[in-house]
Amino acid sequence: MFGPTSAGETAYAATLAARALRAGMIVLADRGFAGTPTIKAVAATGADLLIRVTGNRQLPVLRTPPDGSWISWIGPVELRVIRCEITVTTTDGTRRTEHYLLVTTVLDPSVPAAELIRPYHDRWEVETAFLELKSTILGGEVLRSRTPDGVEQEIYALLVTYQAVRIAIADAALGDPALDPDRGSFTTALQTARDQLIKAAGVTEGGTIDLVGVIGRAVLADLLPDRCLRVSPRVVKRAISNYAASTAKSRLHGPNYKATLSVDILTPTP
Repeated sequence: MFGPTSAGETAYAATLAARALRAGMIVLADRGFAGTPTIKAVAATGADLLIRVTGNRQLPVLRTPPDGSWISWIGPVELRVIRCEITVTTTDGTRRTEHYLLVTTVLDPSVPAAELIRPYHDRWEVETAFLELKSTILGGEVLRSRTPDGVEQEIYALLVTYQAVRIAIADAALGDPALDPDRGSFTTALQTARDQLIKAAGVTEGGTIDLVGVIGRAVLADLLPDRCLRVSPRVVKRAISNYAASTAKSRLHGPNYKATLSVDILTPTP
């Protein structure tokens, strides 16, 4: 969702939640969205949430499930609080530990706290979606429209296209429970869809249109390797000379390292 800069991200998040969320979904969000209005808006839709809050936030202990989490409240919403210590160790020997405080409306004790921490870590995969929108679909080009209405129409077209391709990839992976949908190549799926449109395949009357099946078969035939955990050090963006473009990339971006992740659940402080 997008609009004037006079409204902030949290206001748009609450509006989007009311429009798009329903029971059976789970929303992952960072600390900026941990305010009471946003949490109330998400919970009111019947969807679950899993949000990180600031580490010094005081959340009273009402009762304690056996997995080390505890039940608390934010506003009128009953939540399960998970305090954990996450350690990332990279292949170059670097070791970094950070404390996380997560809240979720998933209160079912049969879902261990440790299982809820992993999906929150996967939240960063949304960056891949941004890359696929800007680089794969647009090819690195900017939007072509020059009017506000045209920009809005073009953005929605991009989002609908992206979602349709991702649904086709996910549907292709449903037949094998052991297959991670992350192994489906977005580039392969998008190019297959484009080929079908260029060839005008399946547009004649009387034929069976199997666009999703065609995309799915192409994806399954060209699976990516299992995604491994990697970390990349944060860097500070700074203005550089246009004449230094050839060296800027190596100077501004640190190397990527394969890594292992360990999680420890911390019991609540009395």
